[in-house]
Amino acid sequence: MMDKSLQVVLVHILIHIGLIFFIFPTNIIDTTTAAHWIPILLGFLFHWILISLYTKGLSLFESQNLLDIYIQFSKPVAVIFLLPLFIYTFMVTSVTIRAYAETISLVFLSDTPLWAIMLLTLLISGYITSLGVQALFRTGMLMALIFFPLIAFVLCMSFQNVDWHYIFPLWNRHFSFLTNPDYLESSFAFFGGFMYLGFIQPKVLFKRKKIIWGSLLLLPFFLMAVYIPLLTFGEETASQYHFPFIVAVDTIDITWLMFDRITMFFLLCTVTFVMLFTALTAWINVEILRRCIPKSIRTSYIVIGLSLLTFIMGINIPDWRDVELLFGLNAWMRLYVYLTIPSSIFILGWISRRKEAAAA
Repeated sequence: MMDKSLQVVLVHILIHIGLIFFIFPTNIIDTTTAAHWIPILLGFLFHWILISLYTKGLSLFESQNLLDIYIQFSKPVAVIFLLPLFIYTFMVTSVTIRAYAETISLVFLSDTPLWAIMLLTLLISGYITSLGVQALFRTGMLMALIFFPLIAFVLCMSFQNVDWHYIFPLWNRHFSFLTNPDYLESSFAFFGGFMYLGFIQPKVLFKRKKIIWGSLLLLPFFLMAVYIPLLTFGEETASQYHFPFIVAVDTIDITWLMFDRITMFFLLCTVTFVMLFTALTAWINVEILRRCIPKSIRTSYIVIGLSLLTFIMGINIPDWRDVELLFGLNAWMRLYVYLTIPSSIFILGWISRRKEAAAA
């Protein structure tokens, strides 16, 4: 089969862009009052190390996916690692759909009920999921071609109102952000979107080194998401906003553009990336469920069932405070899932290779 590393790298970047520019800036700005690059770089380093460890472990099994790897060791091992992953991915899909529906409502669909926005988002995500992983990655390529130029344009224009004096001070002796709950929540953007790498092989083949080095392209987006609002408003003012980057983009004034608000373009682009993220996350759960239920049940029925459950959970989240509470609770499960699965795959791969060497 062909090497699809370019598709994987592009989708990896797209889904992270969808996660970076909304709640992440608020989390980082709330963790410290100076030198925000320190928590960003530390979180990104953690992200890069986990991807390196995860892909290294997967490479030891020669194009097997996560399900096959765990099941070949034993079903209890599969349950220990995959059940928390299933619960986490279901929760994160529900909360993400609810959170971004509120964002869309606040920016340009204030008269549209949240349930309608959520339903439309889930219908599109569910349809992409039902097409399968290969179609999903082809969709990602198309999104990249259409929306990357728009994202690049908005990011360039967002420096229009910056004051570079706000970048100081550049150093902070205190690392108290490490114990701040907001920093734990920011892990959603850092390593909330790469678990799919363990499920796409052998259907979508990729080269490990291309993924590892390609992920470095995300670092400028992490920095811009936080520093553009900081340099536009200053730390004190930026910390007062729920979505500081969106507010910063809203201040852009381009007289030659025929549209009044450039924010709408940016939001539409990133929301499509979030749909791609939720579709990919739902696809992981579909793959897990297909191993647990009779094969006679069609994949489309599983997708419909999961989408319905996601909608029910999302619509029962009353307000933004509950969204933030669930993001906080979900952060602890994310920490467990994203630490144990990459580590366990690497260890199991090492054990497997040792056994093969001993048998030879």
